[in-house]
This record gives sequence, C-alpha cells and structure tokens, in this order.
Amino acid sequence: MLLALPVLLGAAAPSSTPAPSPANVHASHAWMRYLLPNLPAAGYMTLTNTGDLTTKLVKANSPACGSLMLHESKNDGGTAIMMMVKSISIPAHGQARFQEGGYHLMCMQPKMKPGDKISMILTFADGDDLLLLVPVYGPAGPPAP
Repeated sequence: MLLALPVLLGAAAPSSTPAPSPANVHASHAWMRYLLPNLPAAGYMTLTNTGDLTTKLVKANSPACGSLMLHESKNDGGTAIMMMVKSISIPAHGQARFQEGGYHLMCMQPKMKPGDKISMILTFADGDDLLLLVPVYGPAGPPAP
C-alpha cells in the first residue's frame, strides 16, 4: 500500500510560465529493499507526470535514512557502475521508473526493517514536495501480484 500526499511548502510566486505541480506527479509501486544494517537500502517506484510540462525530481529525504540519494546504475562497456545523479526528469504525460539496473533511491545508514513503512519526501525542481509512505521488504522484494 502506498500513500502519496502533495505537500506544498513555501510561498507561491507569480510566474508567466506555469510550473508543474506535485498534484501532477503521482507515485506508484513504491517500495524499499532492505538487506542488512551495514548495507545501503534501495528504493524503487514509478513516478507518473500527468501534467503538460516536464518536471524534475531533485532531492529525496527520509528520517529512516542517514542520507537518501538519487542514483543511477548503468552498464559501461560490460562493467556495471552506479553513480549519484543531480536530478531525474519526468516527461510531460510520461513516467520515470525507478528499478534495478536503472534509477533508484540509495538509502545510506538505513533505520528500517522488513515489514516497516517509512516516510519519505520527494522534492521537485520547483520546490514542491510529494510525501510518500513506503513499505520495506527484504532481499526478495515485494510478493508477486
């Protein structure tokens, strides 16, 4: 089960160009993979943008993580590499998938265990936030549908 609530922080400033709102971005199939206390946990989900403008996810935060970073895994000439990224674009009327071998959230110093539900805040380039309540699973991930 996933709970997503738009959280608008800060004052709204007038603009000649409409900015995408978190009301246009929805998260689905969100979950965290927890391995061991001394290993990072990983977060996966699909972000869907129903708005008319591309938006960017620029930050993630959770009290269940010492730090929560945007990461991408890639295959570089046969070698798997993982790197932190500054932002992840979500195209207008499109999706960004966070999955193994691609974009994911990297939780350092995890304070969670399988069966927990953790809160996290996703922050977008316009400063708006999306609050999520995300289930935690073990190494095998969520049960098959």
